[in-house]
Amino acid sequence: MGWSQTQIAGKDADFYEPDGDDDRPRGVVLFLHGYDGVTLRDNPSYTNELQRHRLAGVCPHGSECWWTDEIYPPFDEGVSPIEYLASEIPAWCQERWQIEPPRIGVTGVEMGGQGALQLAYRHARLFPLVVAIAPKIDFESWWGHGLSLDTLFPDREAARQRTATLHLHPLNYPKHQLLLCDPADVYCIEGTVTLASKLSSTGIPFEHDLLTSHGGFGWNYANQMAPRTIEFIAIKMDE
Repeated sequence: MGWSQTQIAGKDADFYEPDGDDDRPRGVVLFLHGYDGVTLRDNPSYTNELQRHRLAGVCPHGSECWWTDEIYPPFDEGVSPIEYLASEIPAWCQERWQIEPPRIGVTGVEMGGQGALQLAYRHARLFPLVVAIAPKIDFESWWGHGLSLDTLFPDREAARQRTATLHLHPLNYPKHQLLLCDPADVYCIEGTVTLASKLSSTGIPFEHDLLTSHGGFGWNYANQMAPRTIEFIAIKMDE
């Protein structure tokens, strides 16, 4: 039990199994990493919460793919990250733990936070439970700065058109969503506020905390949000 590494459909992933005598976990937390590539492996803040709620964790390695439906060759030459997540992760969770959607909650930090939204908005029935932590939603703000977004999209407008906010469907949305962002996070707060406004104006239920501050952006904030994130997933999984 604890953290291990495996391959899921030929791609590296870290996974966590809670200690104890129970036959299997209550559910699974799918975590999408940020641009830094750091997963939850050996992260005490999230590991303790996964153990406390008896949840497994799965953290696929996605390089700098931005977790979109665009092909990113360093990740895969023929399958988009979103397609991979939607097809391979549930199948692997079923094989290993006999756990199926909707008992797979998805979350992520920064690049991975917006990726969690991308996945849940495109596959709301498979992933009806999502927590976005400091999501980097506004692709157009990041395009043109030498990041991998420049290879994914030909121009700033094309990048904007693929943002999670523009893929929110008013009749097909995840049942449970939580948006978390430090108000001092100059990189992520504007896009998160815009998304929250759209959710509110369209009457889509969601929860959010855009007021709690823990130093702005980065892992300090993300780690402070671990109890809120995992508890939200654990509670909503049973609703």
